[in-house]
Amino acid sequence: MSNTAETTIASPARIDLAELIGLKQAGEALNIDALRVRALDSGGYLSRIKGRGIEFDEARPYQEGDDLRTIDWRVTARTGKPHTKIFREERDRPVIIWLDLRRPMMFATQGAFKAVRAAQAAAMVAWSAVANGDRLGGLVFSEYEQVELRPRLGHRSALNFFNTLTESMFWEHEERNNEPEGHRSLLRLTRVARPGSQIFLLSDFRGLAAPFEQHLRQLARHSDVSLMQFFDPVEKQLPPPGRYQIDMKGRSVSIDTDRLGAQADHKRRFQAIQMPLEELAKFPGVKLLEFSTASDPCRLLKKYFESR
Repeated sequence: MSNTAETTIASPARIDLAELIGLKQAGEALNIDALRVRALDSGGYLSRIKGRGIEFDEARPYQEGDDLRTIDWRVTARTGKPHTKIFREERDRPVIIWLDLRRPMMFATQGAFKAVRAAQAAAMVAWSAVANGDRLGGLVFSEYEQVELRPRLGHRSALNFFNTLTESMFWEHEERNNEPEGHRSLLRLTRVARPGSQIFLLSDFRGLAAPFEQHLRQLARHSDVSLMQFFDPVEKQLPPPGRYQIDMKGRSVSIDTDRLGAQADHKRRFQAIQMPLEELAKFPGVKLLEFSTASDPCRLLKKYFESR
Protein backbone atom coordinates (compact mmCIF):
# COMPACT_ATOMS: atom_id res chain seq x y z
CA MET A 1 0.00 0.00 0.00
CA SER A 2 1.15 3.59 -0.49
CA ASN A 3 1.86 5.87 2.42
CA THR A 4 -1.25 7.89 1.67
CA ALA A 5 -3.64 5.03 1.07
CA GLU A 6 -6.41 4.20 3.49
CA THR A 7 -5.63 1.13 5.58
CA THR A 8 -7.80 -1.72 4.32
CA ILE A 9 -9.04 -4.65 6.39
CA ALA A 10 -10.68 -7.91 5.40
CA SER A 11 -12.87 -8.04 8.52
CA PRO A 12 -13.73 -5.37 11.13
CA ALA A 13 -13.72 -8.09 13.81
CA ARG A 14 -10.36 -9.76 13.23
CA ILE A 15 -6.94 -9.06 11.73
CA ASP A 16 -4.91 -11.50 9.67
CA LEU A 17 -1.20 -11.93 9.02
CA ALA A 18 -1.30 -10.69 5.42
CA GLU A 19 -2.85 -7.38 6.50
CA LEU A 20 -0.14 -6.80 9.09
CA ILE A 21 2.60 -7.59 6.60
CA GLY A 22 0.89 -5.24 4.14
CA LEU A 23 1.51 -2.33 6.53
CA LYS A 24 5.28 -2.63 6.07
CA GLN A 25 5.69 0.34 3.75
CA ALA A 26 3.47 2.61 5.85
CA GLY A 27 5.23 1.57 9.05
CA GLU A 28 8.71 2.11 7.63
CA ALA A 29 7.67 5.67 6.70
CA LEU A 30 7.16 6.48 10.39
CA ASN A 31 9.98 7.70 12.59
CA ILE A 32 9.33 6.47 16.12
CA ASP A 33 12.35 8.47 17.29
CA ALA A 34 10.02 11.48 17.12
CA LEU A 35 8.36 10.39 20.36
CA ARG A 36 11.55 9.81 22.29
CA VAL A 37 11.84 12.12 25.25
CA ARG A 38 14.65 14.65 25.48
CA ALA A 39 16.11 14.04 28.93
CA LEU A 40 18.78 15.94 30.87
CA ASP A 41 22.03 14.02 31.07
CA SER A 42 24.85 14.78 33.51
CA GLY A 43 26.47 18.14 32.86
CA GLY A 44 23.27 19.63 31.45
CA TYR A 45 23.65 17.98 28.05
CA LEU A 46 20.31 17.37 26.37
CA SER A 47 20.17 13.79 25.16
CA ARG A 48 17.48 12.50 22.79
CA ILE A 49 17.56 9.23 24.70
CA LYS A 50 16.68 8.66 28.35
CA GLY A 51 19.43 6.08 28.68
CA ARG A 52 20.51 2.92 26.91
CA GLY A 53 21.44 -0.26 28.62
CA ILE A 54 25.00 -1.54 28.87
CA GLU A 55 26.23 -5.05 28.20
CA PHE A 56 29.34 -6.91 29.38
CA ASP A 57 31.94 -7.02 26.61
CA GLU A 58 35.11 -8.60 27.99
CA ALA A 59 37.48 -8.84 30.95
CA ARG A 60 41.02 -7.43 30.68
CA PRO A 61 43.94 -7.19 33.12
CA TYR A 62 43.48 -4.51 35.76
CA GLN A 63 45.12 -1.18 34.99
CA GLU A 64 45.97 1.59 37.39
CA GLY A 65 43.02 3.96 37.71
CA ASP A 66 40.34 1.33 36.96
CA ASP A 67 37.25 1.47 39.18
CA LEU A 68 37.59 -1.22 41.84
CA ARG A 69 33.83 -1.84 41.56
CA THR A 70 34.33 -3.24 38.06
CA ILE A 71 36.82 -5.94 39.07
CA ASP A 72 35.81 -9.34 37.68
CA TRP A 73 36.36 -11.48 40.76
CA ARG A 74 35.71 -14.78 38.95
CA VAL A 75 38.40 -14.18 36.33
CA THR A 76 40.70 -12.77 39.00
CA ALA A 77 40.31 -15.91 41.12
CA ARG A 78 40.79 -18.20 38.11
CA THR A 79 43.93 -16.49 36.78
CA GLY A 80 45.43 -15.24 40.01
CA LYS A 81 45.74 -11.76 38.51
CA PRO A 82 43.24 -8.86 38.90
CA HIS A 83 40.97 -8.34 35.90
CA THR A 84 38.46 -5.58 35.13
CA LYS A 85 35.07 -5.94 33.44
CA ILE A 86 34.65 -3.86 30.26
CA PHE A 87 31.16 -2.83 29.23
CA ARG A 88 29.84 -1.49 25.97
CA GLU A 89 26.80 0.63 25.31
CA GLU A 90 23.93 -0.98 23.43
CA ARG A 91 23.67 0.67 20.02
CA ASP A 92 20.27 -0.71 19.18
CA ARG A 93 17.36 0.26 21.38
CA PRO A 94 14.68 -2.18 22.61
CA VAL A 95 11.18 -1.31 21.38
CA ILE A 96 8.50 -3.21 23.31
CA ILE A 97 4.82 -3.36 22.31
CA TRP A 98 2.35 -4.23 25.10
CA LEU A 99 -0.85 -5.21 23.28
CA ASP A 100 -4.22 -5.66 25.02
CA LEU A 101 -6.52 -8.18 23.32
CA ARG A 102 -8.98 -8.66 26.18
CA ARG A 103 -12.71 -9.00 25.56
CA PRO A 104 -13.50 -5.24 25.91
CA MET A 105 -11.16 -4.64 22.97
CA MET A 106 -13.45 -6.77 20.78
CA PHE A 107 -15.96 -3.99 20.29
CA ALA A 108 -16.87 -1.25 17.83
CA THR A 109 -19.95 0.44 16.42
CA GLN A 110 -17.96 2.17 13.68
CA GLY A 111 -14.88 1.24 11.68
CA ALA A 112 -13.31 -1.87 13.20
CA PHE A 113 -12.90 -3.48 16.61
CA LYS A 114 -10.58 -1.70 19.00
CA ALA A 115 -8.41 -4.83 18.92
CA VAL A 116 -8.13 -4.65 15.13
CA ARG A 117 -7.17 -0.98 15.18
CA ALA A 118 -4.65 -1.67 17.94
CA ALA A 119 -3.14 -4.53 15.93
CA GLN A 120 -2.80 -2.25 12.90
CA ALA A 121 -1.08 0.44 14.96
CA ALA A 122 1.17 -2.16 16.60
CA ALA A 123 2.22 -3.44 13.16
CA MET A 124 3.20 0.03 12.02
CA VAL A 125 5.25 0.64 15.17
CA ALA A 126 6.88 -2.77 14.69
CA TRP A 127 7.86 -2.09 11.09
CA SER A 128 9.21 1.33 12.05
CA ALA A 129 11.35 -0.22 14.79
CA VAL A 130 12.75 -2.82 12.38
CA ALA A 131 13.55 -0.15 9.78
CA ASN A 132 15.26 1.91 12.48
CA GLY A 133 17.53 -0.99 13.41
CA ASP A 134 16.00 -1.36 16.88
CA ARG A 135 15.32 -4.62 18.67
CA LEU A 136 11.61 -5.44 18.68
CA GLY A 137 9.87 -7.27 21.50
CA GLY A 138 6.30 -7.65 22.64
CA LEU A 139 3.86 -8.77 25.29
CA VAL A 140 0.46 -9.82 23.94
CA PHE A 141 -2.31 -10.74 26.38
CA SER A 142 -6.00 -11.43 26.76
CA GLU A 143 -7.97 -12.38 29.88
CA TYR A 144 -6.42 -15.83 30.07
CA GLU A 145 -3.47 -15.87 27.69
CA GLN A 146 -0.15 -14.09 27.72
CA VAL A 147 2.79 -14.43 25.32
CA GLU A 148 6.09 -12.66 25.86
CA LEU A 149 8.52 -12.05 22.99
CA ARG A 150 12.03 -10.97 23.93
CA PRO A 151 13.48 -8.08 21.87
CA ARG A 152 15.26 -9.26 18.72
CA LEU A 153 16.70 -7.61 15.63
CA GLY A 154 15.46 -7.95 12.07
CA HIS A 155 12.31 -8.70 10.10
CA ARG A 156 11.85 -12.06 11.78
CA SER A 157 11.12 -10.31 15.08
CA ALA A 158 8.19 -8.49 13.44
CA LEU A 159 6.87 -11.67 11.81
CA ASN A 160 7.07 -13.56 15.11
CA PHE A 161 5.14 -10.75 16.77
CA PHE A 162 2.47 -10.77 14.05
CA ASN A 163 2.12 -14.55 14.18
CA THR A 164 1.55 -14.32 17.92
CA LEU A 165 -1.08 -11.58 17.88
CA THR A 166 -3.09 -13.32 15.11
CA GLU A 167 -3.33 -16.63 17.00
CA SER A 168 -6.91 -17.84 17.51
CA MET A 169 -6.56 -17.98 21.30
CA PHE A 170 -6.53 -14.17 21.37
CA TRP A 171 -9.59 -13.73 19.14
CA GLU A 172 -11.85 -16.60 20.21
CA HIS A 173 -12.42 -15.79 23.87
CA GLU A 174 -13.63 -18.52 26.21
CA GLU A 175 -14.48 -18.19 29.90
CA ARG A 176 -12.06 -20.04 32.19
CA ASN A 177 -11.60 -20.55 35.89
CA ASN A 178 -7.96 -19.51 36.15
CA GLU A 179 -6.91 -16.02 37.21
CA PRO A 180 -6.95 -13.42 34.39
CA GLU A 181 -3.61 -12.54 32.84
CA GLY A 182 -4.40 -8.91 32.10
CA HIS A 183 -3.68 -7.64 35.59
CA ARG A 184 -0.28 -9.32 35.70
CA SER A 185 0.95 -8.33 32.25
CA LEU A 186 2.07 -4.82 33.14
CA LEU A 187 3.88 -6.08 36.23
CA ARG A 188 5.70 -8.54 33.99
CA LEU A 189 6.64 -5.70 31.64
CA THR A 190 8.25 -3.75 34.48
CA ARG A 191 10.48 -6.75 35.14
CA VAL A 192 11.64 -7.42 31.59
CA ALA A 193 11.96 -3.89 30.13
CA ARG A 194 15.60 -2.80 30.01
CA PRO A 195 16.62 0.81 30.80
CA GLY A 196 16.45 2.96 27.67
CA SER A 197 13.60 0.98 26.11
CA GLN A 198 10.84 2.60 24.11
CA ILE A 199 7.54 1.12 25.28
CA PHE A 200 4.16 1.30 23.57
CA LEU A 201 1.05 0.35 25.58
CA LEU A 202 -1.94 -0.30 23.28
CA SER A 203 -5.26 -0.71 25.09
CA ASP A 204 -8.60 0.87 25.95
CA PHE A 205 -7.29 0.89 29.55
CA ARG A 206 -10.62 -0.29 30.93
CA GLY A 207 -10.67 -2.37 34.10
CA LEU A 208 -6.92 -2.51 34.64
CA ALA A 209 -5.62 -3.28 38.13
CA ALA A 210 -5.19 -0.48 40.67
CA PRO A 211 -1.33 -0.54 40.61
CA PHE A 212 -1.37 0.48 36.93
CA GLU A 213 -0.11 4.00 37.70
CA GLN A 214 2.61 2.68 39.98
CA HIS A 215 3.88 0.27 37.32
CA LEU A 216 3.74 2.96 34.66
CA ARG A 217 5.76 5.40 36.73
CA GLN A 218 8.33 2.69 37.34
CA LEU A 219 8.66 2.11 33.59
CA ALA A 220 8.88 5.82 32.80
CA ARG A 221 11.82 6.37 35.15
CA HIS A 222 14.19 4.71 32.69
CA SER A 223 12.19 4.36 29.45
CA ASP A 224 10.00 6.36 27.09
CA VAL A 225 6.36 5.27 27.34
CA SER A 226 3.55 5.92 24.84
CA LEU A 227 -0.02 5.24 25.98
CA MET A 228 -2.04 4.45 22.86
CA GLN A 229 -5.70 4.55 23.86
CA PHE A 230 -8.35 2.97 21.63
CA PHE A 231 -12.04 3.78 21.97
CA ASP A 232 -15.28 3.60 20.01
CA PRO A 233 -17.08 6.92 19.39
CA VAL A 234 -20.12 5.61 21.30
CA GLU A 235 -17.91 4.98 24.33
CA LYS A 236 -16.92 8.64 24.30
CA GLN A 237 -20.31 10.15 23.48
CA LEU A 238 -23.74 8.56 23.21
CA PRO A 239 -25.75 8.88 19.96
CA PRO A 240 -28.96 11.00 19.86
CA PRO A 241 -31.79 10.00 22.25
CA GLY A 242 -33.27 6.59 21.46
CA ARG A 243 -32.88 2.86 22.13
CA TYR A 244 -30.02 1.08 20.36
CA GLN A 245 -29.10 -2.59 20.09
CA ILE A 246 -25.36 -3.22 19.82
CA ASP A 247 -23.95 -6.61 18.87
CA MET A 248 -20.73 -7.43 20.65
CA LYS A 249 -18.80 -10.59 19.95
CA GLY A 250 -21.03 -13.32 21.37
CA ARG A 251 -23.57 -11.08 23.11
CA SER A 252 -26.01 -8.25 22.51
CA VAL A 253 -26.17 -5.01 24.51
CA SER A 254 -29.10 -2.58 24.66
CA ILE A 255 -28.42 1.14 25.17
CA ASP A 256 -31.17 3.62 26.10
CA THR A 257 -29.88 7.12 25.39
CA ASP A 258 -33.29 8.68 26.04
CA ARG A 259 -33.10 8.08 29.79
CA LEU A 260 -32.84 11.24 31.90
CA GLY A 261 -29.19 11.85 32.73
CA ALA A 262 -27.95 9.07 30.43
CA GLN A 263 -25.69 11.37 28.45
CA ALA A 264 -24.10 12.90 31.56
CA ASP A 265 -23.63 9.50 33.25
CA HIS A 266 -22.03 8.08 30.12
CA LYS A 267 -19.67 11.03 29.82
CA ARG A 268 -18.60 10.67 33.46
CA ARG A 269 -17.81 6.97 32.97
CA PHE A 270 -15.55 7.72 30.00
CA GLN A 271 -13.87 10.56 31.87
CA ALA A 272 -13.17 8.19 34.75
CA ILE A 273 -10.89 6.32 32.33
CA GLN A 274 -9.61 9.31 30.38
CA MET A 275 -8.66 11.68 33.19
CA PRO A 276 -6.18 9.34 34.94
CA LEU A 277 -4.48 8.74 31.57
CA GLU A 278 -4.20 12.47 30.97
CA GLU A 279 -2.67 12.89 34.43
CA LEU A 280 -0.20 10.10 33.74
CA ALA A 281 0.77 11.79 30.48
CA LYS A 282 2.05 14.75 32.54
CA PHE A 283 4.66 12.47 34.08
CA PRO A 284 8.10 12.85 32.44
CA GLY A 285 8.63 10.21 29.78
CA VAL A 286 4.94 9.47 29.15
CA LYS A 287 2.82 10.47 26.13
CA LEU A 288 -0.89 9.83 25.45
CA LEU A 289 -2.08 9.12 21.90
CA GLU A 290 -5.81 8.68 21.19
CA PHE A 291 -7.30 6.43 18.49
CA SER A 292 -10.95 6.13 17.50
CA THR A 293 -12.20 2.91 15.92
CA ALA A 294 -13.78 5.05 13.20
CA SER A 295 -10.40 6.48 12.14
CA ASP A 296 -7.60 4.97 10.09
CA PRO A 297 -4.60 4.40 12.41
CA CYS A 298 -2.25 4.96 9.47
CA ARG A 299 -3.39 8.55 9.15
CA LEU A 300 -3.43 9.13 12.90
CA LEU A 301 0.08 7.79 13.40
CA LYS A 302 1.41 10.03 10.64
CA LYS A 303 0.13 12.97 12.68
CA TYR A 304 1.84 11.73 15.84
CA PHE A 305 5.17 10.83 14.25
CA GLU A 306 7.48 12.82 12.06
CA SER A 307 7.88 11.23 8.64
CA ARG A 308 11.13 9.35 8.05
